[in-house]
Amino acid sequence: MADTNRQIKQMVNFIMQEAHEKVNEIRIKTEHDFNLEKQMLVHNGKIKIQEEFAQKEKDLEIQQRVQRSSAIGNARVKKMKARDELLDSLRKECASKLSTIATTPQYPELLKKLIIQGLIKIEEPVVAIQCRPEDKSKVEGVLKKAVSEYKQIMTEAGHKVKPDVTMSNTPLSSKNCSGGVVLSADNNRIVLNQTLDERLQIAYHDVMPAVRKGLFKDSA
Repeated sequence: MADTNRQIKQMVNFIMQEAHEKVNEIRIKTEHDFNLEKQMLVHNGKIKIQEEFAQKEKDLEIQQRVQRSSAIGNARVKKMKARDELLDSLRKECASKLSTIATTPQYPELLKKLIIQGLIKIEEPVVAIQCRPEDKSKVEGVLKKAVSEYKQIMTEAGHKVKPDVTMSNTPLSSKNCSGGVVLSADNNRIVLNQTLDERLQIAYHDVMPAVRKGLFKDSA
């Protein structure tokens, strides 16, 4: 009986020992798996944070680039607007001074040259000339000489012409014209504007690149 109890006790002790070892083994494995999983979670978390940070940094860089580009664009628009306003003010200032030309002693000579130039450009046998009512006497005073000089220029160039140049019965508006003449031919199907306003407009477009360059040397 004593041997049996001893054997039973030994078996119980063995089982308990095995159980303790198994529990310890499970605990160790569980701790290992937990630590491994924790490391993976921490590692993945770091990677995710780094990726999010990199994306935010990239987004911020793009945003700053867009803002810089927008600021540069706005600055250029403002600069161009200010430049155009200045150039337009120069044009208006010149236009305001046109009317004074018609009051100078040199104006009749200018009218003659405008007529000659117009006849050369239009090169038609029958031409009508329009002018402002206040310029009619001046134009009539230089018309004969202008036609004569025109014929001489054309003859020297090897062309014999006999132009019929008359004053038009339709005057130019003094309100919209600062001086000069308008030549028409072929029942007004051909019209050449030789007014001071038109000459200013042509000069404005022709010389404006040089003016712009002189005024805005550092412009992009």
